[in-house]
This record gives sequence, structure tokens and C-alpha cells, in this order.
Amino acid sequence: MKIYHFIFMVLAAFQLNAQEIQYQIIDQSTGQPIAEAYITFLNEDKSSFSDKNGFFVVDFSKHVKQDISITYLGYRTKFIQLLKNESSKLIRLEKDQNELAEVLITGKVFQDPVMSITTPDLTEQVTQPKNVGDLFRDINGFGLIKRGNYAIDPSFRAAQYEQLNIQYDGGTKVMHACPNRMDPITTHVIPEDISKIEVVRGPYTMRYGATFGGLINMVSKKPEIGNYGFSGSASTGYETNGNSSVNMLRLQYAEEKFDVVGMYGYRDFGNYEDGAGREIPSSFRSIDYSFRMGYNFSNVERLQLHWRQSFGRDVLHASLPMDSDYDDSSMLSLDYSKKRHGKTLQKIQAKVYYSYVDHLMSNTRRSNFAISEASSPVEATTAGGRVELEWKLADFWTLFTGTDALLISRDGVRNRLVKQNMMGMPLNPPMAFTDKIWQDAYLNDYGVFAESRYKINASTLLNAGLRYDLVHSEIQDPEADFLAYYPNLDSRTEHNFSATLSLKKLLNANNQLEFAFGRGVRSANMIERAINHFQVGQDPFEYIGNPNLDAEVNNQFEVAYQGKKQFNTNLNTINWGASVYFSYFENYIVAIIDPTKDRKFMPNQEPANPKVFRNLDNAYKTGFEANLGIQFFENFQFNVETAYVYARNEDLSESLPLTPPLRTKFNLQFNKNKFWSAIDLRVISEQDKLATSFGENQATPGYELMDIRLGYEVLPNLNLGAAVLNLFDTQYFDHLNFAFRNQAEAGLSGMERLTDPGRNFTVFLKYDF
Repeated sequence: MKIYHFIFMVLAAFQLNAQEIQYQIIDQSTGQPIAEAYITFLNEDKSSFSDKNGFFVVDFSKHVKQDISITYLGYRTKFIQLLKNESSKLIRLEKDQNELAEVLITGKVFQDPVMSITTPDLTEQVTQPKNVGDLFRDINGFGLIKRGNYAIDPSFRAAQYEQLNIQYDGGTKVMHACPNRMDPITTHVIPEDISKIEVVRGPYTMRYGATFGGLINMVSKKPEIGNYGFSGSASTGYETNGNSSVNMLRLQYAEEKFDVVGMYGYRDFGNYEDGAGREIPSSFRSIDYSFRMGYNFSNVERLQLHWRQSFGRDVLHASLPMDSDYDDSSMLSLDYSKKRHGKTLQKIQAKVYYSYVDHLMSNTRRSNFAISEASSPVEATTAGGRVELEWKLADFWTLFTGTDALLISRDGVRNRLVKQNMMGMPLNPPMAFTDKIWQDAYLNDYGVFAESRYKINASTLLNAGLRYDLVHSEIQDPEADFLAYYPNLDSRTEHNFSATLSLKKLLNANNQLEFAFGRGVRSANMIERAINHFQVGQDPFEYIGNPNLDAEVNNQFEVAYQGKKQFNTNLNTINWGASVYFSYFENYIVAIIDPTKDRKFMPNQEPANPKVFRNLDNAYKTGFEANLGIQFFENFQFNVETAYVYARNEDLSESLPLTPPLRTKFNLQFNKNKFWSAIDLRVISEQDKLATSFGENQATPGYELMDIRLGYEVLPNLNLGAAVLNLFDTQYFDHLNFAFRNQAEAGLSGMERLTDPGRNFTVFLKYDF
């Protein structure tokens, strides 16, 4: 019996060992093993890493097949199904194309910055013509600051404007020329060319310029690897509310070494009607084109040139005192990237760029034109660049070092021709005046940074970064009264230090925990420094800049958790996530009424005293975001997202300006074969936390919106999308919308905020070839 017992034990051990099969991960081109590749077992709640020779073990005791994903820096993520009885035990990874434009590398959890999110492909499942600002609408935590249907600024967690580090393709910036921000960066890119938006939710990375409230990177669509030859797409869209249309053409030619992409877009938007049937002045026309050419010296070295121009015409701004006669911009960027696998200096990246904005605004379409003509030719020049070196100090330690620069200059005037005196009597001849807007100001920021990623163990990553910015600024041609306010006005140099420390912990393959602290420092922008008696806020006050402002500091703490669970039932997958943050501000910049100064233009009108930008002593914000997603019956997906922020100005015992209310979105999707559909329900709560010093004097009512969207692949590569937006024709306005301004001829009161569009039927047709 003992011999049988011994044979049984041997066979059992052999059988158990036979359930574990060893695989090796190698480079597809060189055959070299890849160590520390991250393997996720999609059928189970676990993950592992390949050893120093590229080997890992798969347990087939519970399954005859295993679905896995493999990710490793510099290689394309590979999804593969392993079968117990297959003969091949080698898995080959293909080197990835250079990610010139990206900040995030989706799916590579140990390469992405902490507290980061990215949108799905925005060029897919399109149902309507868009502005770039609309692309932020579906990202949890975002709101939109609207002055019309053209000038739209994103707001994130009650941070806006230069508090957000907004860039294009990993570093390119376009700064607005208009003091009323008629021309933010979102107006200078083609929405259909944006493939995704990447967001780092606070000052948690030091590598992409000074970051105060968050980093936003808009990534343009790039040629697909292996899609060689001639290809392209043509699309057209139409909206009934405003009789608006969009047309776009994209052409691409690519070879292994060379690729070129050209795009052209034309947009013609009319005035829309709000939910009460009132016509809102909001029409505009724009033409955009771009040209991008890339050359691959090898599969690890690339040079890319990008040129684009945008031309806006006859842009109406219902919530600003003037309209844009034209808004023209030009951008040029040059990017270089080289990977050096197996070297200590693992990667080199460099970028230089230049942008120019030429803008003219006037009141020729406004009722006060009969009293006083006003036109403002203004211009802004932005130049900069960055160089980054990626060092592989050890298998578990990566260091990024580099330098960057951002150079901004602005100039422009307002020409006034006063036709009537204060008694309403005509002046003959009219009186001409010229007012300096930007006072020939510049602001140059030169930064150096170092950021380290240290893998403590197979599931824990420690990230630490430091940044120093030298900021040099000057107002070179001040007005006499501005010089009287600041008699010692001269060039100024500031020294800003930022830092971050974070920990990312993989609890298992499907659950992740993050802790982060960031200290982000932002010097005052040019409006806060140099504006002189101009109306640039949400209220009718004149604003005066302050060149002596201290840099504001955001000390932000955040904890985030995300996870998912897979099931082998009609309930397929549940995923969830939540993030809680707190920010303590130092030297927060706001504009406060100064009773010692008087209104300069039309001095008999109220308010009599202007606002001057100051630093606060005590301000903070706190909030959260949460999401839940459920996939069921394979083809259905239900999502719910919510976001809330509470921001407080303790110096004035009120809220900080432009703090959005609680926002919740419910979404139900169906996707099968060639057809997809979605229903969105947005529930926006009342906002009664107000910044009265900013002109927020009345609580903003809540509202609910429902949208229905659907799409169908009519023919191969021919996709039709349609939507009904604001299904129930709700009349509403958002808390972040500015009030109507100078709209007496349209019958719109300055006591009301800009109302958004009513019911809108849209259609979008796209053909890929």
C-alpha cells in the first residue's frame, strides 16, 4: 500500500505542477526579455510582474483559458488569451510610437501621474457640432464659464482661467489677447481634431509648467500606427436651434518613416433661442486649418512640425460689453522625442512653440454706439518650450529632470469717439480718446523641475517632485493714473517654489488607492497685474490691476480610491471611484472694492468705486467627486457621477467667486454592433453660496436637463449621429454664466444671467476613407 500511496502523491504533485505554465515576454524586434512588465489577469482579481528574465507563471487549475493584459513603458499594451494546451510560450510586445502629445499613458498605472483622468476617444460617437468648451461638459468636476456661445472657459473644482494650466499637445499654449477673454485657448483649436482630454486634478506633477489648480492637456488626433497610405475623413453637422452648421475635412498620408496630416474646418453658428423662446445674440463664423508633418528617424525617434491658424468673424457676446469683429490666431510648434532603451538616459523630449493672437472688438452692433463709438485692437504673443530628460536609475527608480519657459506679451488700446455729452447733447465735433488696455506688459516664466518615481514594491509607487519658477514681469507703458497708483512701478522678479509628494497603491488588480499632497504656486496673471479701469468681471465694476500682488499658493491634499468587480452573470462589471480633497490657499487673489478710488469712465454711473486686485489672508476649498458604473447584459452601461466643491473666503465671510453647485449626471448607454444610443440626465442643484463682492447677489436656481443621443453605422465607415438636447425645452442658466451686458436693443436685462439654449435637434454625418 505504501508504494501506491507514494505513486499517488507523485502523480498529484505532477498534476498540480502541470496546471502552472511559464510564459516569457520578449521584445518583438530584438527578442530580448522584458523585465517588470505588468500583467493583469482579467478573469481573476489579481496581477503580477515578469521577472528579470521576462518570465511569469499562469495558473490553469481553475480555467482552461486566461485573458490577460500586459503593459510596459515604451510598448503597446497587449491583450491576449492564453490557452492551457497551446504550444507557444513566448509573448512578443511591440514598441509603441512616441507619445509626443500625451501627458498620460492610459492603462500604464505606474507611468501616469497620480490623481489623473482621461476621456475616451472624443472623435467617436459624435452626434452634434461642438465648441472645444463643450468637450469638458462630460468630465466629472468640470463646469463651463459662458459669456456667449463662443467664448467658453472650463472651470474645475472652482479653479479657472490661469489657475488651470491649460495646454495643447503636451505643452503648447495660446494666451488670450482680449481682457474680457473673448478668445480663450478653447477658441483656437478645431474641436473635431481633439481626440482626448487629459486631466491631473491638482498640483501633483511638476513637469508641465507651473500648476495651481490642475493640469489640462488637449491631445490632437495622431496617425495610427500601421495605417499607411492615403486616408482621411469628412464630416458635416447641423443644429436646428440657431440654424448652425459645421463642416470638416481631414486628409492624411503616412509611411513608416513619414506622415502628414491636414485639416480644414468651417463653422457657422446663428443666434439661438433659450427655453422661453427669446433670441440670444450668439452667432459667429470661424475657419480653421492645420498642417502636421512628422518624420520617424526610427521607431524610437521622431520629429514633428505642427502649424495651425484660426479665423473668427462677427462673434456676438451676449454677456460682454462689446463683440468681436475678428479673432485671428496662429500657432507653430516643433516637437522632438527619442527613446534609448537599456540606457540610463532613457528618453529625451523637447518642444518649442510660438503663437500670436490678433483681436478686434467693438460696439458697432450695440445700442450705445450712437452715444460713443468704441473699438479695441489688441494682440497677444506667447512663446515657450520645454526640454525633459528621463533617467532610469534602477529597475524601480525613474527620474525626470528638465526646464521650460513661458513668455507672454500683450498690447492694445481702446479707441473711443464720444458723440454726446453727459446731458445727452450731441458733440460737434465728437471727442476722441485712446485708453491703454495692456500698457505694453509682459510676463516671462522660466522653470526647472525634477520629479522622481520610486517603486517601493510590486504594488506601491512613491512620487516626489520639486519645481522652481523665476517670473519676470514689467508694465512698460503705464497710463499716468496707473503710475500715480504705483509710483515705484518697475520691472519685478519673483521666485516661486512648488512641490508634490504622492503614493499610489495597487491593492490588487482591480483596486487602487492614492494619496497626494501638492503645493502649487501661481504668479498673478496680466489682468490681475496690469488692467486699468476696465470692466473685466461678471459685474459692472471697473477693475484695476495690482503689479505688487504676491503669488497665490494652493496647498492641496487628496485621497482617491477606484475599483471594479467582474461577474460571470448578466451583471458583467461594476466599477466605482471617489476622491476627497482639501485646499488651503495662501495669498489668494480676488478683486475688492476700493472706496479710496473713483470710477474713471462715465463717472456719474454706478458703481462709483472700482475694484482693485488684492491678496487674501485666509481662504480654502474642499470637495469630492464620485462615480459608479454598471455594465449588464453585455450591451448596456449605466453610469452616475457627482461632484461638489465648497470654497470659502474667510476674510470677507463669503464664498470664493465662480464656485459651482452640486452637479450630478446619470447616463444609460446601449451599444451593439452598428448601433448605439444614450440618455443623459443632468441634475444641477441651487447655488446659494455666493461671492457678493464679485457681483453674485442672488442664489442661482437648480435645473434638470435630459439629452437623447444615438448613432448608426449606415455603411462601412459611414456613421450617422443624431441627438435631441434639452429635450423638455427647459429655460435655465448656470451659476457660472455671466450676466447680459449692453443688450438693451435685444430686450435682455443686465440683471439676468445669460440663458442657455432651449430644445435643440442635431445631426452629424462622418465618413472615413
